[in-house]
Amino acid sequence: MEGVATDGNSNGTEKNRSGRRARRVRMTGAERREQLLDIGRTLFADKGFEGTSVEEIAAKAGVSKPVVYEHFGGKEGLYAVVVDREMRQLLDMVTGALTAGHPRELLEQAAFALLDYIERYTDGFRILVRDSPVAQSTGTFASLISDIATQVEDILGMEFKNRGFDPKLAPLYAQALVGMVALTGQWWLDARRPKKAEVAAHLVNLAWHGLDGLEPKPRLIGHRKN
Repeated sequence: MEGVATDGNSNGTEKNRSGRRARRVRMTGAERREQLLDIGRTLFADKGFEGTSVEEIAAKAGVSKPVVYEHFGGKEGLYAVVVDREMRQLLDMVTGALTAGHPRELLEQAAFALLDYIERYTDGFRILVRDSPVAQSTGTFASLISDIATQVEDILGMEFKNRGFDPKLAPLYAQALVGMVALTGQWWLDARRPKKAEVAAHLVNLAWHGLDGLEPKPRLIGHRKN
């Protein structure tokens, strides 16, 4: 059963400023779950998974520890739901931005999508770029980059084919491009200079002119050949 906050008032009432007892508003199970997710999201972003405790989550929600366990089975379950939501939010923003257009414009859209997410969902991005629990096989920053690169891969594959390049190399270039944008975004998370549009322009400048001058069969010029 979903309970009210366990602050010593077992009858679900609390004193108002006049000293009278006022009945507390009881949250529904869905409302309590969302409250715990919001609190957990903030704490995980600020302190990381290891630095956050069930006790602290419960205290900030004004409930007892069993309420957290009831909804999520523990800290790991809460963390998994938070990460899954952030992953889906970012992936939706990136894939939604990749609409029809010139390939260079698609690069701009992808760069802006990631920077928009960082700007709007800063706590979420901090969680994604932190180290995940050892037992967590998904929801890592690396897996997120890989998922986004898969979306970019199809676009690059078509562009490679049109230019007479080997489309089988598109996954490699997709990983390289998305990794460049993601790591730059990780740096911009705290720097916030220059402005977002300027960061996007410089990212596209490097990516596009690199692709524009791409050699069909790149060669090594150093002494090492293997």
